[in-house]
Amino acid sequence: MPLSLAAPVHSELILKKSRFIGSVQAVAGREEALAVVAGLRAAHPGAAHVCWALLAGGQSAAVDDGEPGGTAGRPMLEVLRHQDLEGVLATVVRYYGGVKLGAGGLVRAYTDAVAQALLTAQKVPIVRRRQLHCAVPYALEGLVRRELEQHGATLEAVQHDDAVTMAFSLPESGSAALVAHLNEAGGGRVQWRDEGE
Repeated sequence: MPLSLAAPVHSELILKKSRFIGSVQAVAGREEALAVVAGLRAAHPGAAHVCWALLAGGQSAAVDDGEPGGTAGRPMLEVLRHQDLEGVLATVVRYYGGVKLGAGGLVRAYTDAVAQALLTAQKVPIVRRRQLHCAVPYALEGLVRRELEQHGATLEAVQHDDAVTMAFSLPESGSAALVAHLNEAGGGRVQWRDEGE
């Protein structure tokens, strides 16, 4: 099961006078990640590099920001993948200390900065939710509301017209059971609708 992070976590590493400030945090996607990176650049104007890696919504990115190709972003991304994380941004701000680390040293430094931050991070499972819409006669509204509550569904909208139309979401893992149960309890009077209706 993919995991995300409950809160941002930071680490700091000094290696041959270079300072590496690592951070991992949950993000919704690339746009939010770019905003975080821009904020880091503004907060650390004297930094030599702001490298980052992203795994979110099927998108991935590995940015070396001027470091030799494959020595920063890609190793950071591999740490995220190895931890089965999703919707997570890893960043490392580097202040250059005047001593070259070589490709191997850079890979270790960027990997360690992210790995150390993840050691103290609280990982939380990602629960995928499914959106459902149905219409029922007024007589079944109470029954449907009780079933939604018992199955951990969140009622998002109710509209009273010729029938009662309900929009709700629940964890994907329980959606098939709820649909089957409502179909049986409603005696065929529950009408399922596409999300666009």
